[in-house]
Amino acid sequence: MVSNIYGNTPPMLGAKNLTGAKDYDTDVLIYGVPWEGACTWGDYTGCELGPKQIRLSSARYSTYLPELDHINVEDHLTLGDVGDVSVIPHDVPGTMDRIESFAENLWKSGKFLVGFGGDHGITYPVVKGLTNTGKKVGIIHLDSHYDNMPHYEGDPFARSTPFMRLYETEGVRNESLIHTGIKGPRNKPETGKYAKEAGAVTLTINDIKEASDLRVFANEIYDMAAKDVDVVYLTICSDVLDFAFNPGGPVDGNGITSHELVTMIYEFGKRGLCGMDFVEVYPQQDPNQNSAHFVSTAVLYVLAGHVHGGHAK
Repeated sequence: MVSNIYGNTPPMLGAKNLTGAKDYDTDVLIYGVPWEGACTWGDYTGCELGPKQIRLSSARYSTYLPELDHINVEDHLTLGDVGDVSVIPHDVPGTMDRIESFAENLWKSGKFLVGFGGDHGITYPVVKGLTNTGKKVGIIHLDSHYDNMPHYEGDPFARSTPFMRLYETEGVRNESLIHTGIKGPRNKPETGKYAKEAGAVTLTINDIKEASDLRVFANEIYDMAAKDVDVVYLTICSDVLDFAFNPGGPVDGNGITSHELVTMIYEFGKRGLCGMDFVEVYPQQDPNQNSAHFVSTAVLYVLAGHVHGGHAK
């Protein structure tokens, strides 16, 4: 019987429960960041509940993907769930420090990391923790939005800001930070300017949709992210998907399909990633939890690519 992470919440995809463990003896380390900071519209989205619901939904699934040469991921990789970062709701800077320290400790293990948000603000301290280990980092950022504002009403760590903080981070090569899937009027005019000034690359929804071969294009994206860096990190905001495929996420149309997403991230996995996160799943807005369920598939496609690319030990 699998012991639960907390309450009725099982480890992700039947992973080994590593909460409280001193030694991380699995190939993959899974963790959650149940954090929602400032909302940039409205009041409360509930994405801090994402890690719990993603784990609960994962209990329905095996790690077998017949469509990918019948791979069973757990035959090649051992999975461990280390639980959640202990956030401080009233202390944003303190929480960012806790996330950075938590992630840095995991990165030092040399294992493949899979993190769940929470809002997209968590990506900054997670990647900062990686740069603290001495790695030069490229980033593939799948999202409808740049999330690179200087601040939101004075908060430098809001969900609309992490990539501005990463532009400023020594250890991140801005020219290898690839904003992918960008679209729509919820971006502000200055956000594209900020990306250009920083040297980051913008690939819009049209670049994806008009690619003659999506697998080839995904490898081109990877090549840009991998140039002159030690490792490539993947961060996925749920709203890179069209809202038809993402009922439990931000409301954005004209996005990619679930098939297009998994096709791309499988290719990234084959080429070699150090880790990934998946953020902004809103369980309270999704009665059937479709978006939370899809995260299991996305993670398995990345891990299957990791195996098929020869990166599994």
